[in-house]
Amino acid sequence: MSDFDTSLPSIRQIQTYIKEKKELEIKLITNGLHVGKVSWQDQHCICLLDESDLPILIWRQSIVYLKPKS
Repeated sequence: MSDFDTSLPSIRQIQTYIKEKKELEIKLITNGLHVGKVSWQDQHCICLLDESDLPILIWRQSIVYLKPKS
């Protein structure tokens, strides 16, 4: 995955979450769970801001799922 393809539905969905400042849950393959708002994304990573606005850099390949917090 060398190019950042903004036509992909997953990329567009995350961009929508960024614009709407939605709080998300991101589950990792390590069984960790992070909650926060996505600040930005690129082809390799997603930057999640936690409740203290501290950035957490998450590699896409480590994500099991990402969903809006209910």
